[in-house]
Amino acid sequence: MKNIVILGSSGSIGLQTIDIVKRYPEHFNVVGLSVHRNTDVLEAQIGEFRPKVVVVADEESAKSLKGKDLGDVEVMAGIAGLEELAAYPGADIVLNALVGSVGLRPTIATLKAGKVLALANKESMVAGGAIVNRTREETDAVILPVDSEHNALFQCIVGESEDEIEKLILTASGGPFRGRTREELGKVTVEEALAHPRWVMGPKITIDSATLMNKGLEVIEAHWLFRIPYERIEVVVHPQSIIHSMVEYTDGSIKAHLGRTDMRIPIQYTLSYPERLPSPVPPLSFIDVAQLTFEAPDYENFPCLKFAFEAAKAGGTYPAALNAANEEAVDAFLNKRIGYLDIPRVIRGVLDCHESGNDADLGIILEVEEWARRTAGGVIESLER
Repeated sequence: MKNIVILGSSGSIGLQTIDIVKRYPEHFNVVGLSVHRNTDVLEAQIGEFRPKVVVVADEESAKSLKGKDLGDVEVMAGIAGLEELAAYPGADIVLNALVGSVGLRPTIATLKAGKVLALANKESMVAGGAIVNRTREETDAVILPVDSEHNALFQCIVGESEDEIEKLILTASGGPFRGRTREELGKVTVEEALAHPRWVMGPKITIDSATLMNKGLEVIEAHWLFRIPYERIEVVVHPQSIIHSMVEYTDGSIKAHLGRTDMRIPIQYTLSYPERLPSPVPPLSFIDVAQLTFEAPDYENFPCLKFAFEAAKAGGTYPAALNAANEEAVDAFLNKRIGYLDIPRVIRGVLDCHESGNDADLGIILEVEEWARRTAGGVIESLER
């Protein structure tokens, strides 16, 4: 029996994790949960799983929950509560499914406590990869990637020598707007951007997939997770999303991870590792798939991917600035303050005036994020006029 903490239990990854736990109650036990402000979902989960501790990140929302009779469940709030829950002594695995760079501090707290970290919060590695890697080396803690692409890479690498890895190949569906012209992209609506052709995800990551920024963030995460130089990380568009990623080895062999487009597969593997439990989804039929196709990314019409590579290679605090700017731009788009093509404009505006700092200092990372959000806000206001 593994005791699990789920950070972000009301989101897409969190809810799918809950589904896995319910399928295998003899294997998994929920001891801690967190939400941003969705206390209705949290209350239902408390009633079903009776966790020891819960956290509501939004402090105003937490006040309403604290006034209710929840039995012996401890209720905490804010980022301090998330950090405390991430290090909860009774947990074996902490699944970090928080959205955005708010997940960085809980990630560090998990590793410092020596817990197994099931990481679905890619922004932790994007903004603070140097800090996260230093912490896991100091504590010898384990990070198991949950994102489908990184989980696929991990499965391809298990049992192999890391010295023999030649290249990591991340696949991308291309999103809902693959093949559209720039003129067509200028007319994209929020509703269209939220309709991903392959994956069911939360709104922020769905927009990132539509701009290809998600793949750029995944490149940075892969660099830190697997310690592979950016020059040996490639992105290939694979519209069918059957191959989730590939690893090329020095002898020319390529291992590919294939499976259905269902996040419960990598989530379950992460929770049960090193064991495998029966699949939560029907088996893949190659006859039904019929064909697998590949193409190069369109960097001109989807410049966010190009910006991510630029920030990654520039190093320092550029990835942290990139990530914070993107979060602000996506939020503005979702709230219909700016258009789809304005998202890369906001990011470009922030990167162009950024001066890099020490990416191994958490205080500096947090300062850069705050600066990038303010700067992005200014660019957004200028685009609204």
